[in-house]
Amino acid sequence: MPRLLALSAVAALLALASSASAATSADRELDAAMKRLVAMKGGPPGAISVVQRGEQRTVHRAGVANLKGRAPLRSTDHMRIASMSKAFSGAVALSLVDKGVLSLDDTIAQRLPSLPAAWGQVTLRQLLDHTSGLPDFTKDKALLALLERKPHTLFLPHGTVLTYVDDRRLHFAPDSEYRYSNSDNIVVALMAQAATGRTYDELLASEVYAPASLTQTSVPDGFRIPAPYIHGYDLTVDPTEDISTALSMSFVWASGAIISTPDDLTSFIRAYASRKFFGQATQDQQLRLVGGHSKPIGPGRNLAGLGIFQYTTRCGAVYGHTGNFPGYTQFIAATLDGNRSATFAINTQLNTDDLTRTQRPVFAALRRAEETAACAALE
Repeated sequence: MPRLLALSAVAALLALASSASAATSADRELDAAMKRLVAMKGGPPGAISVVQRGEQRTVHRAGVANLKGRAPLRSTDHMRIASMSKAFSGAVALSLVDKGVLSLDDTIAQRLPSLPAAWGQVTLRQLLDHTSGLPDFTKDKALLALLERKPHTLFLPHGTVLTYVDDRRLHFAPDSEYRYSNSDNIVVALMAQAATGRTYDELLASEVYAPASLTQTSVPDGFRIPAPYIHGYDLTVDPTEDISTALSMSFVWASGAIISTPDDLTSFIRAYASRKFFGQATQDQQLRLVGGHSKPIGPGRNLAGLGIFQYTTRCGAVYGHTGNFPGYTQFIAATLDGNRSATFAINTQLNTDDLTRTQRPVFAALRRAEETAACAALE
């Protein structure tokens, strides 16, 4: 019996050592990928990744959060999370669907009759998976010209940005194509407000922040970022410009205005993927995937769900969202049990719609590093 117990103890120790070795190997690969990314010509000043396997949360970083102070990036630093805000508006909407307050078949005409009649047939489901055909307000030349002249303009009440495209018809019949549109999630939040009589801030607090225990996440209208924060940079100008506070956020609102931290984002995506905000039946609807990719495109093969994307990497599938905004590019994803997750952020914008020649290899390296982070989580 003593001999058997001794052998069992040795086997257990060997298993633990093997597991630790594999995790360390995956972590080293991620560290190396991040260092290569930051060292590239045109690479970001800094990069940070939070990988969590079960209760083990590991922070990886390279470069700096602030070119002036040379401070390292920290998982408790604030940053603009850009289009990952769409996952939050998706979480709010699906929570309300789960409670019977909203339906995925609710139309714009039913919930928001003041919006153009030409958009009336579009459903909440089509808004959430970007098959609505709505024109994208962020591509309107008049709006972009105004932001260039007066970048701190406040667009209140929320949703007024839609007036820049409310004279335009749908790009295609709803549900016939996939086309990513920032207008979609503005309308999602407006529908949630109309259905509940509560503000979007209030809905985020009750439906998302509280269940996921988020304490450093907010959706501001202005241009300021809570300190401490990761500074975002424009590397396409000489000298490099800090554009962290260049724009007020009211114009992107539910589509891209949220500020959070890598730690809070890790907690959010684990909760979102593992149904903390809604039940299995609602997630089954969420994961009826269509052909389409997030912007910027995430690692591996991308498919679109309702407020979420599936990323099939070389190591397996994870579910999450990407984002990009002047100064920032990010990726979050988790397994559907919420047990394994990866959060990745850099402090410059890499927008797949408008990459310079220098940025193209950097973006390719970013996607490889994001996939490496996902693989580290799945190890």
